Amino acid sequence: MAITEHDRHLMYLHLEEVLGSETASKLMEHLPPVGWADVATKRDLDQLGAATKRDLEHLAATTTRDLEHLAATTTRDLEHLHQTIRLEMAELRTTFERGMRQQLMWVIGAMTAWSTVIVAAVRF
Repeated sequence: MAITEHDRHLMYLHLEEVLGSETASKLMEHLPPVGWADVATKRDLDQLGAATKRDLEHLAATTTRDLEHLAATTTRDLEHLHQTIRLEMAELRTTFERGMRQQLMWVIGAMTAWSTVIVAAVRF
């Protein structure tokens, strides 16, 4: 049975009659503000401590597992990115070399043509 505020007030009035106002007030101040069912015991605190410890251990294990997974995923992604960049660089090098060869052929062709024109102009 829970003690209500009305019950507490009646108890105070009775204590006041028996012990006096000052002593009754001091005694009532030492009582919990609600029923004893709401007061935590040492056993309650020990159980809470054990539950908290289990929760923290679980969180640590989960966090470690998640970080290991993230590290592995990041490593795999970086390796894939590295391979992709190497392939694209090889394609770029091939395209560049092909363009340079083509440009060189155009320059040689143009120089040959101009040389021919200059030689022909000098002979006339």
